[in-house]
Amino acid sequence: MFAILRKEISGFFSSLTGYVVITVFLVINALFMWVFPGEWNVLENGYAGLETLFFISPWVFLFLVPAVTMRMIAEEKRLGTIELLYSRPVSEREIIWAKYLASVVLVILALLPCLVFYISIYNLGETPGNLDKGGTAGAFIGLFFLAAIYASAGIFASSLTDNQVIAFILAVLICFIMYAGFDSFAYLPGLKKVDEFIVSLGINEHYKSVSRGVLDIRDAVYFIAVALIFNEAARLVLVSRKWKKKN
Repeated sequence: MFAILRKEISGFFSSLTGYVVITVFLVINALFMWVFPGEWNVLENGYAGLETLFFISPWVFLFLVPAVTMRMIAEEKRLGTIELLYSRPVSEREIIWAKYLASVVLVILALLPCLVFYISIYNLGETPGNLDKGGTAGAFIGLFFLAAIYASAGIFASSLTDNQVIAFILAVLICFIMYAGFDSFAYLPGLKKVDEFIVSLGINEHYKSVSRGVLDIRDAVYFIAVALIFNEAARLVLVSRKWKKKN
């Protein structure tokens, strides 16, 4: 498992994928925070806060994370190298988790440079340091968990096909539904009695809760459970494919 994990992580940076993902993530957020005019520009709205970062980042990750995970399984299938993985002393679960954890490591590496944004905002206020540290820490934790779910959804989508483009589109669609879809479904006619329950199934409700600095065990359980479900679903796809070949 750890050999696959190391291989995937080294592959990110030997092919420039990791550098591109981290750079794009930081540049897009920096443009909205400091360059593009409008309500999200920190210098224009006169309020030193990181709300722009935590609003824009889920949408940026919505495309960047699937772009990373789309090749994880699909490319192995297309090239036939998935059979080499099966020949090693690793289970389908270990293959899935190695690739998933590699994606999560890349997410962490993309988030770490965001400390520059925090330091900038920290010193930019009328009173330096007048920043909700608890809420900011919670928002970073929530953003990490959100991206971790995106990664698990992307791995699952990649396991369904040997076409990277299809895997990318499927992953973006799944992530969009998980992030914003349930909020929209809750407002459909006839669902008023269960709207709160439907909203609670989506990522956004739990992300907003954690972003307020409220570290509720229910939110942590939600993030972990959803990631586990997607990873287990991806494992079952690999197992079923292997079973079909035997028969």
